[in-house]
Amino acid sequence: MPTDCISYQTSGYFSKLMQDYLDQKPELKSLYNHFPTLENFEKQINEKQANFDNENRIPLVETLKKQYQNIEISDSTKQNIELLSLPNTFTITTGHQLNLFSGPLYFLYKIISTINLTKELKLKYPANNFVPIYWMATEDHDFEEINYFNFKGKKFRWNKESSGPVGRLSTEGLDEFFEIYSLELGSSTNANVLKNFFKDAYLKHDNLADATRYLANNLFTNYGLVILDADDANLKRAFVPFIKEELEHQTSFKTVQKTIEQLSNYTIQVNPREINLFYIEDNLRERIIFENDKYYVNNTKTSFSKDEILKLLESNPEKFSPNVIMRPLYQEIILPNLCYIGGGGEIAYWLELKSFFDAVNITFPILLVRNSVLLNTEKQAKKADKLGLNWKDLFTKRANLINEITHKLSSFPIDLTPQKEALEKQFEYLYELAAQTDKSFTGAVKAQEVKQKKGLDNLEKRLLKAQKRKLENELQRVVDLQGELFPNQSLQERQTNFSEFYLEKGEQLIPLLIQNLRPLENIFNIITI
Repeated sequence: MPTDCISYQTSGYFSKLMQDYLDQKPELKSLYNHFPTLENFEKQINEKQANFDNENRIPLVETLKKQYQNIEISDSTKQNIELLSLPNTFTITTGHQLNLFSGPLYFLYKIISTINLTKELKLKYPANNFVPIYWMATEDHDFEEINYFNFKGKKFRWNKESSGPVGRLSTEGLDEFFEIYSLELGSSTNANVLKNFFKDAYLKHDNLADATRYLANNLFTNYGLVILDADDANLKRAFVPFIKEELEHQTSFKTVQKTIEQLSNYTIQVNPREINLFYIEDNLRERIIFENDKYYVNNTKTSFSKDEILKLLESNPEKFSPNVIMRPLYQEIILPNLCYIGGGGEIAYWLELKSFFDAVNITFPILLVRNSVLLNTEKQAKKADKLGLNWKDLFTKRANLINEITHKLSSFPIDLTPQKEALEKQFEYLYELAAQTDKSFTGAVKAQEVKQKKGLDNLEKRLLKAQKRKLENELQRVVDLQGELFPNQSLQERQTNFSEFYLEKGEQLIPLLIQNLRPLENIFNIITI
């Protein structure tokens, strides 16, 4: 079994911005508060404690109790909800879309990173309480991003019309989807458990928010996870002053734009709008646009004067929905939160936001890249050994891997570097001759040098191609193994649904992940199941 470790920075799957953040490059220091180390949480606790309005704990606990009233929960989750009333209780939060049947595997890894970090913090800071929060992205409206999952190489898609916030979307029609999916699962004990997971979540709940809450609660019932739906009027009352600030002064746009200028050497994850708010109803989520002294709801005939929209905000704050720029601020206002855990793309857009948080005087959380995992079977690990592959090899992009293995398996050197070096020496002599005669001869030497170097390059490419044909069977076994571990030449965690592995491991799957993931290590976890 290969034993080498893969860091996030060397995996080949993290952006330059994430690599530089994880390497704590000085030029990024102004974009975050404290880097995620166990020791730095003490500073974060003190800052959040001094800055957080404890009055916001009251509606938070009330809302959570209301949202959980029709669902059976563990004693640890009940206790964690109650603990949120106390000023020495803090949260660690991850967020995720309401992907059908949880979507890709990293849904699990996000939540497990969150749970495990709260455990580490409790050991380090026993005088405080730490609650893991899963923030459901119920107000998102991009249904096409969440209406499918992949299982054993097949895409299972829920075909339905959707225009409003997905959390309010009816689960009607998923019984037909389930009939198709259940046939693929088979009839094993674990398959029947998965069928019950799906039926109890999606066929016994009326909307996608309730279904997702049920599923996540069922999967993590023993770990005290608290699941929050922030699409709630009671919670949004605390956000009203910041929505008003956004409507009147567009502070987020001005501050984030300046930060984006600092990130000119990187790919920008999100660009701010002038107003980073949506107007929402059950079947509507559209941008609010300010033009000619009026506020318009995009793609509708609805408009408001300034007085009208501020009056609506006071009476019905639930009609205002933050976009990707404003949502993090909403989260940090209503939660006593210390740390946000997300994927590389999420952390990239959070790094655009610190100046905005500073401008509105809200403590910026610690940003932690979630655990990443490659699950493999003992059979796959043995196959890698037999092929002489380590994990670094398997993480290599396919074309490069094939080239590397061809060089490795070839009985003679494919690299023509010695011949190129000999050619260089020959032409050094010719250039010396050329310097002593007519300049036209120098041009002839140069042309011949370019021609012969190009000829050697072409021969090297043809030699490599010939060896690939000769080693076709061996190379195919390498490609097949990599294809099993990296479906569609992408990370397994971004492609495969948890049910594929639950079929094999059943109820042991999540405890195995809980046991192996270390959220502060920044190492790609490779777990044999």
